[in-house]
Order: sequence, then C-alpha cells, then structure tokens
Amino acid sequence: MKTRRGFLGAIGAGALAAALPARAQPAQVRVGWMSNTRAADAGLFLDALRSGLRELGYIEGRNLVIEAHWGDDAAARSEQSAAELVASKPHVIVTQGPAAQVLRKLTTTIPVVFGFSGDPVEAGMVQSLARPGGNLTGITFLTLELVGKRIELLKEILPGAKRLAVVANPQHAGDKAERRASEIAATALGLSIEYFEARNGAQLLDVLPMIEKSRSDAVMLFPVQFVISQRARIAEWAIRKRLPAISGWAQFAEGGNLMTYGPNLTDTYRRLAWYADRILKGTKPAELPVELPTRVELVVNLRAAKALGVTVPRSVLLRADKVIE
Repeated sequence: MKTRRGFLGAIGAGALAAALPARAQPAQVRVGWMSNTRAADAGLFLDALRSGLRELGYIEGRNLVIEAHWGDDAAARSEQSAAELVASKPHVIVTQGPAAQVLRKLTTTIPVVFGFSGDPVEAGMVQSLARPGGNLTGITFLTLELVGKRIELLKEILPGAKRLAVVANPQHAGDKAERRASEIAATALGLSIEYFEARNGAQLLDVLPMIEKSRSDAVMLFPVQFVISQRARIAEWAIRKRLPAISGWAQFAEGGNLMTYGPNLTDTYRRLAWYADRILKGTKPAELPVELPTRVELVVNLRAAKALGVTVPRSVLLRADKVIE
C-alpha cells in the first residue's frame, strides 16, 4: 500500500490537469468535509485529510476548496450541517464517524468517502466491503482482533484482575461482533465481563456510577465518537475511582486515560485523500473496496498510571508507539 500511495503522490501534482476527464474540469476541486463532532475534537483528522490531498497535488487556494461542516455533538445540528453541505454540491464529501449515515439518507449521487468506526455493511452504507455498490466507500475501523488485544494488554498490566466492565453501544453497527470478540478473549484469560450500555455521551456519564458498584477491576470502552468526546471526564472519574480504562483511539489516552490500542486515525484520514483523488479522476465509489486500517498504535499514559497506582510492565512500554510521561 505504501508503494501505491507513494506512486500516486509522485504523479499527483502533475495529474490535476486531467483530474476530471470526460467532463468539463472546474477551476477548483471542491471537497466537502462533514463530522458529527466539534472542530476541537476532530480538527486533526481534517488536517490529516488536507495533508493527504496536498501530497496528491491538491492545494487550497490554488486548485482546491475544502468546505468543512461540523455537527457539534448535536444530532439536529449534524443533520442541518449535512443538508447544507449536500445542497452546496461538492465534487466529493469526506466524512468522519456517524455523519456518513446521515449523508447516506441525503444523497445517492454525490460520492461520499467515510472513516467509520462500525460495520458499514451492517449499517446499510455499502453492500459489501469488496463491492460497495453505491455512492459510499472508505475505511472501517472495526477490526475485531484488536478487541481481544486490548483485553490482553489490560491483563498484562493487571495480572490479578478478575472482573472487566465493558461499555458498549447497542445501536452501533458491529456491537454484537465486538461483544463476542470480548467474551472469547476474556474467557481465555479468566476474566468475567459485565456490559454497560450507553447510546450517547449523556448515557455514558450515567453508567459510570453503575460501573463503580460492579466491583470491576478495569474498564474497556468500545471506541466510538461519544466516548472520545467524553475522554477527559472519563479520565477524571477513572483516576478518582482507581479504575484503569482502555479504548481504541489515541485521543483517549492522550486525554488522560491509561491506554489505547487501535488504528492510527491520523494515518487513516490521510489515506482517505487517496479515495477522494480516485473519485475525482473518474472512479466510481462502487468500484473502490472498503479498507481496514493498515497501521495500529499502542499509546500508554504513564501519568495516568501513576495516578491510578498502576505499574506498567516494561514489556508493554517497549511495544508502545507513544508513551506519555
């Protein structure tokens, strides 16, 4: 993949003149960006997309306009912003998280490239990963083997742990598969699991006191957007209650929690620029298979570990891509 990406980057700068063959080429390429969350939480992913587009020869102010829309963690605002973006008719829309499901209902003609935490087939966004079949394609972060790896890491740090609290969203496409993967991994390690359901950030904060009463030794939160949005409050609660918490995106550990293990989202959103480039050059989204992330990262927050009274083994630290001290 790196070879392919490097090749595209090398030819991208000179290829824009032929970017839209078989139809009149606009003076500038217009790429829409849509996120359900706030710019403060997802701006780095838009920056990663910008970087990827720049590597392919698309330069803002010269031959590229990016129209960014945000949902500010509010469903009504997300729907309004998505409708405004669709009405502006960009050549392609790149979307982060659940915004893809909103856009799916609003347009069947504008190409939509997504970075999605769930199963896009189960969500009805594509017909299959290999053959999307409609106007949506992109990358799914749902890699089930990573679920088990997170539990293994927790057990390595907390060898005496017996009970694990798992926060899951029953409305999240892929939730059942993540639960099965959790149960298999936990059983193999001698851990019992208790699930706590949360469909949004408000419900997540409501279940934290319930987790306290469960006498769990640690908490794993399936990586979804509202978990990341609440990362600072989760960290404050986890440290106060001495409950180590792990999830799947680097922001979770960077926001004060013990650890994350999962896809490198910055790399992934840079990769979405390749999809946008292919579509702008005439390839239909239906012909571009949905990918899985190619790079995962382990982030360990030693400041959080100290506050939790947890010793992170050297074997874990040596494998970490980033250690926060």
